[in-house]
Amino acid sequence: MHLTDAEQAVLDGESGEGAQKAMELVVALGKVYGAEGLVDITSAHLSGASYKTIGDGGLKYLSDLAAGGAKVSVPSTLNPIGMDRERWAEMHIGSDFAEKQNEIVRLYGAMGVKTTCSCTPYTGANVPKTGDHIAWAESSALSFANAMIGARTNREGGPGALAAAIVGKTANYGLHLDANRRPTVVIEADIGDSLFEHSLLGQAVGMRIGGGIPYFRGIRPGLEEGKTMAAAMAAAGAVAMWHVEGVTPEAAGCDLEGLETIHIGKAELEDAFERINTADDVQLIALGCPHLTEREMHEIASLLKGRKKRGDAEIWFCTSAAVRERCAEDVRVLEEFGPVLADTCMVVAPIEGSFSRTGTNSCKAGNYLPTLCSQKVMCRDIAELLKVVS
Repeated sequence: MHLTDAEQAVLDGESGEGAQKAMELVVALGKVYGAEGLVDITSAHLSGASYKTIGDGGLKYLSDLAAGGAKVSVPSTLNPIGMDRERWAEMHIGSDFAEKQNEIVRLYGAMGVKTTCSCTPYTGANVPKTGDHIAWAESSALSFANAMIGARTNREGGPGALAAAIVGKTANYGLHLDANRRPTVVIEADIGDSLFEHSLLGQAVGMRIGGGIPYFRGIRPGLEEGKTMAAAMAAAGAVAMWHVEGVTPEAAGCDLEGLETIHIGKAELEDAFERINTADDVQLIALGCPHLTEREMHEIASLLKGRKKRGDAEIWFCTSAAVRERCAEDVRVLEEFGPVLADTCMVVAPIEGSFSRTGTNSCKAGNYLPTLCSQKVMCRDIAELLKVVS
């Protein structure tokens, strides 16, 4: 693997212990995947932010890096953490968890990471350009960035993305290379316009193709549809890159000759729906996986305006702090039903201590809630879910 003189100097420790450890990891990953060298990145997005997922071991790792003087060298943002930093008690979270979670955020901040704590950095906090090389570790965000923006990132792990952020480089392999961004299958989609149908489409495609690169016909996703599809495909399979005819920036140059064509319609969506639904009633309804956008906040508030909360099920609305601040009028409506939580989501929060049956409109959450949170899941369109509580 070829390193420049400057890169070798970092590896030799000339930029400090923290940068040396980061370069060691970046180079090791590059050797594993057969990279010929490194490539400069313009930004990073880091997972491994929730105390629930990284535990005391992860906390010590971050502490050691920070103590070694590690600092990120490119704009870097952070994934959701295990709680709302101000309203954790409303999430049934204890003070010990809260203290350690806040220390994790402090350590990332000490390394120069922007602690926005959202899984949708591309909505404002971290927006790459087409062709940018980046190192992103959140599966739904990196899939959206590769497809809808045309930036270039592999499916990074948390430590790998942090290491890349520190040295400002990542190994040049996989989806950083033109040859590996070509479609592997054509998807003829016959679905409606709702966000939930796009989530089910992503679920059906992820289940069917695993880690391939689909080329879609028959849909025209915008921001919200793109994020929900990306999330579902990454969770149900391992899709990190996709194209949509007439929509995504790299679709026009795709060669489709000889590719298998798969039809996804009503029957396939129904199969995806049946696979992901395991509960007939819920104790918690959690919306915002990935985080709710301004449009979604407004649409949900419009559905709930003038209605009254009923039943015992709790409802959480998960979004970024920036969106919560910009949607003050909608927040007032939603808060009549449950807390509007920032910085967190149901998947990385320790909800298993308080709930066992959760409702969501996200197929991504539907995949992760059973394994990460020991939940049975009701997965429905938002309008159907809200009938439970209003």
